[in-house]
Amino acid sequence: MRRWVHLCIDMQRLFAEDTPWHVAWMKEVSPQVEAVADRHPEATIFTRFVPPREPEEMPGMWSTYYEKWWMMTRKNLDPALIDLVPSLRGRVPPARIFDKMTYSPWVSGELHSVLVNEGVDTVVLTGGETDVCVLAAALGAIDLGYRVVVLKDAVCSGADDTHDASLELLGDRFSVQLRLATTDQFLSDLPSVWS
Repeated sequence: MRRWVHLCIDMQRLFAEDTPWHVAWMKEVSPQVEAVADRHPEATIFTRFVPPREPEEMPGMWSTYYEKWWMMTRKNLDPALIDLVPSLRGRVPPARIFDKMTYSPWVSGELHSVLVNEGVDTVVLTGGETDVCVLAAALGAIDLGYRVVVLKDAVCSGADDTHDASLELLGDRFSVQLRLATTDQFLSDLPSVWS
């Protein structure tokens, strides 16, 4: 029985295309993300970062954040940009989509509840950005008791220095709960290590 899930963070047109949030490295990691999703589509969950329609719909500092990034609210944004990049969209279903309005996918408790009900104990992370949403997903998963695997050649950021620093932080400080691996290492270890 599979006890792991591939949680692919925010591989959306919003970040892949020419927007203020463009992440140039996303196209470089797409082949690795696709390799995991192709091998195990039923184990893949794609998160989508969904901005509010207007800043005041969000609480506290999120409202301030979207006052700065007003052009990225749904009121001012092409709604098609929220969707997954085309190369991944066709994998749903059997892959699933989980929408979130914060960096972390764990805040609402819904994703954790689904994974607990499915007996998942390991979360394999890909996507972007390494130093924001992937970092939040990793730390949240650690706090909830999951074993975490970050596929270091399948995560990306718009900032090279903080991407590298985040991988170093995760690998060094959380070495008991988190493993860094390449996509090839992870896929070649299946099914013996992760089943």
